[in-house]
Amino acid sequence: MNAKTNLARGASPADTLIWNFKHLGQHELNGFGGLGEGINLQLAPDGRRILWVAHESAPKNFTGIDVGDPRNMKVVVQTELPHKDVRSNSLDVVGNTLCVAYQTTNVGMKPAGIELYDISVPEKPKLISHFDRSGPYSRGVHALWFVDGEYVHMSSGAADFQPRDARDDQCYMIVDVRNPSKPVEAGRWWAPGTREGDADPSPRRIEGGCEVGVNGFRAHNTNVFPERPDRAYVGYLDYGALILDISDKSAPKVISRWTNCPPNTGFTHTALPLFSRGLMLVTDETIHDNAIDWPKLVWVLDIRVESSPLCIGTLPMPPFDTFAKRGGRFGAHNLHENHPTPTAWRSDNIVIGSFFNGGVRAYDLSNPYQPQEIAYFVPGAPKMSRAGAIQFNDVFVDDRGVVFAIDRFAGGVYALEMNF
Repeated sequence: MNAKTNLARGASPADTLIWNFKHLGQHELNGFGGLGEGINLQLAPDGRRILWVAHESAPKNFTGIDVGDPRNMKVVVQTELPHKDVRSNSLDVVGNTLCVAYQTTNVGMKPAGIELYDISVPEKPKLISHFDRSGPYSRGVHALWFVDGEYVHMSSGAADFQPRDARDDQCYMIVDVRNPSKPVEAGRWWAPGTREGDADPSPRRIEGGCEVGVNGFRAHNTNVFPERPDRAYVGYLDYGALILDISDKSAPKVISRWTNCPPNTGFTHTALPLFSRGLMLVTDETIHDNAIDWPKLVWVLDIRVESSPLCIGTLPMPPFDTFAKRGGRFGAHNLHENHPTPTAWRSDNIVIGSFFNGGVRAYDLSNPYQPQEIAYFVPGAPKMSRAGAIQFNDVFVDDRGVVFAIDRFAGGVYALEMNF
């Protein structure tokens, strides 16, 4: 029996499980360690490395952390949300510009949309503009992608977007921020049949006794890369993963759609292309505690013919018996998304992801038909966590190869070194 097996067998939520990672440091963010899925790194004008993280819920908005020494991280700024019914779940950084998403608890509330900040002085974020996406059917923006300084790609509602079903309230939207003081919508796409007035029938249906679309047909991650600026790789919850042609941003068009729902329970979250490999990874987010929506997997697709994605495997998951009842959620969520920015690490062979109570895990895709797990880090339960276990929400790897993982409820930021 090897060390890896020994660590995983019979472990309690208080135990730390670690293999091929080195734990460098942790910061609980002054007691506000509940973080969403927004994390990115700025190289500030004065040379400091500032990690920006978005909070899962009020009262905090976003936090900036000096991570020049990941063994001794320091909070430099922490901002407040205007009220308890708004969250800043997602953010991105380009140069000295920070973009933050705002989603409200209920439709019709404000602020709902995105804000751009000048963070050239990290201690003093300066608001540049607010792009309003509130409205009678809108909760605002859930997730965003901002990597080129020109366009924000996001999952958003809008005052003029009335879904046939309230669960379908966020479409894929493109916002032109080349003039950051005056953002303007450039285009949008939604699953046909999900908007009032669509000629297409609703994709919601009953199949095999189960409702298809119970989690919603709405956009989540909306990734666009410089290798293919005319393509968007979109996770669209129960509608699956999409490759869209955005060469005309005012009129995105579907190139292909891949879905596993049914028979699986949906909630497609992230579509991450690995361009040099002709592959795409697709994650399905687990959204229930105690693995009742298991399995929630990371799928490996062959997209050499992008109009016909082919599933060729899945990443090996953490052992069910060890984690299913460990506390909180267990299963796939976010991946380090190979941000095409100078402060991010990129690899088409090694994939690192967050798996809630399954921790941070790394995989070698040298043979995409047989991916191999090569490392994991599962810390003991954070103090005061209502899940009673780690709940890693997101992960980001910087250009030094330092891995930053963030906890959903209390643990804050963890810094790791890759030993593989």
